[in-house]
Amino acid sequence: MSDALRLAVLANLDAAHNLARWLVRDPSAAEDVAQEAVERALRYGASWRGDNARAWLLQIVRTRAYAWLAKRRDAAEDPLPDEWPLADPAPSPEAAMVAVQARETLEAALLALPAELRECLVLRELEELSYAEIARVTGAPLGTVMSRLWRARRALLGVGGQP
Repeated sequence: MSDALRLAVLANLDAAHNLARWLVRDPSAAEDVAQEAVERALRYGASWRGDNARAWLLQIVRTRAYAWLAKRRDAAEDPLPDEWPLADPAPSPEAAMVAVQARETLEAALLALPAELRECLVLRELEELSYAEIARVTGAPLGTVMSRLWRARRALLGVGGQP
């Protein structure tokens, strides 16, 4: 395995965890999913063609996250936690309350989106991947990625009803 791959994987650990957290919607499971994805990326590094390591790693995270969700669904467990413990390092109680309310509103809106829309939005807006990189990660055609992003953004704005 190349040092370039190891460095690229290490540089993208936060992105891997972030995507896992948004897909599985369970902070503890997200850590497990991200760790498993990194282990797989390092174990199967020979399949990396030397192109965009971030997109390659996030594709592995996505695959592992959906496998985890399928396993939970097959076990008839609810994949949604009752609460999300969110830490907010705000300087005052008032600022903390405002920030928490804004974050909860955004989080609720994101969680209300179908997974296919949510994953595209998270990859584009939070992970700042290009449309082509999102298409590679999700396996969807570029036009589908663009359509999903448009629908997700409209849904978040409350335009046009449900996605």
